[in-house]
Amino acid sequence: MIKDEHVADPGFSGHGRTAALHNLGCKVNSYETEAMQQQLEQAGYRIVDFEQAADVYVINTCSVTNIADRKSRQMLHRAKKRNPDAVVVAAGCYVQTALEKTGLSIDADIILGNDRKGKLCDVLEQYFREKKPVSELISIEKSRSFEETPICCSFEHTRAFLKVQDGCNQFCSYCIIPYARGRIRSRSIPAVEEEVRKLTGTGILEIVLTGIHLSSYGKDLSDGYGLLELIRAVSRIPGVQRIRLGSLEPGIIDPDFVGALAQIPSVCPHFHLSLQSGCDSVLKRMNRRYTAREYEEKCALLRQAFDHPALTTDVIVGFPGETEEEFGQTRAFLEKLSLYETHIFKYSRREGTAAARMKGQIPESEKTVRSDILLNLGRKNKARYEEYWTGKKVQVLFEEKVFSGTSRYWTGYTKEYVRVYMPAEDDAADYTNRICSGIITDECCGDEKVHNFRIET
Repeated sequence: MIKDEHVADPGFSGHGRTAALHNLGCKVNSYETEAMQQQLEQAGYRIVDFEQAADVYVINTCSVTNIADRKSRQMLHRAKKRNPDAVVVAAGCYVQTALEKTGLSIDADIILGNDRKGKLCDVLEQYFREKKPVSELISIEKSRSFEETPICCSFEHTRAFLKVQDGCNQFCSYCIIPYARGRIRSRSIPAVEEEVRKLTGTGILEIVLTGIHLSSYGKDLSDGYGLLELIRAVSRIPGVQRIRLGSLEPGIIDPDFVGALAQIPSVCPHFHLSLQSGCDSVLKRMNRRYTAREYEEKCALLRQAFDHPALTTDVIVGFPGETEEEFGQTRAFLEKLSLYETHIFKYSRREGTAAARMKGQIPESEKTVRSDILLNLGRKNKARYEEYWTGKKVQVLFEEKVFSGTSRYWTGYTKEYVRVYMPAEDDAADYTNRICSGIITDECCGDEKVHNFRIET
């Protein structure tokens, strides 16, 4: 049994109070929001929609950009406006950076920094007992242990996101996250295994391993085990049909790692390798630790080991000093790589980072032009990748029934994360959380041309 240091007093309950939660930001934040919701439910709170009046509002904030900061402030204000008598809890990255790095004030009754979200119910108990604001904030850069905030079930019926790592040591010049999340901290393999067993016990078939810097998993642990050993351990747990990985750094992709992954049948051939730019001079200013050629070699390794894997990435346009020639190199690089999906972000100046002080800030209008060019290219690459699967045999994990006009369809995802649809012809059949083998066709779903699926008979 894994000991949880932040279990609320068993004598305390929500006393019928209502609570609403709102999440901003990444999959790690989403996982932590799920964990906080389950803490509240176990303590007797009744969870309501954030748009309703509630006794307690919990906002798990984000600080990845200045826009994220603004959205965090807006949600805190909206909660207080919705119910002026409510207890407003501000948690997460915006809280950590605003108070620790910039000294800004935050309009909330309870402050929960990162590595303190597991104490939510304890802090609420203290607030209701003492009737005064509570602040739980530590210097995150000094934190060296992984905060356990386990979940016992997932909001999703088919897959569960599992946080196994926190913090980052990279200090990319545009990124505030090392200051918001601190240094790398990894969850022990036994703790991960215990949570996975609980999740598969509820019927979860797919586990998504995620972290702030997943590739660093294990580097801080004394047992010497890294991400590969963690993946192997999870794959051995009965009930785990699929393992999907969160964002990876190109540096972890080498022949040994890729070769070992290819021998694990449950590993999904869907890899998100962060790129940010296809131009070496821009990568250097970003403090990224690879070249475009090295990135291309990593993609080649994955394509050699897996059958037509889905490779996805992130790209920032309009980074300070990015010339037309540098942008052109990125565009040409992406045309050459032909990735499945490319998530395009316009550079957002983030105070407190090295890039915010750089000369040559790009006008917003030019960022938009460059973003539109890459978005259009990304759509073409995605269509080309998905067309490859027409007529191919695949396995689909079905999630839910959807409607398109007057027609009904079951929808789910292949191991490569290609979404497919299957006509719901039999009202009595339930495909929720079932994996089926079949063929992808290019028929239509309602008014849309999508990837239809026919079960193999």
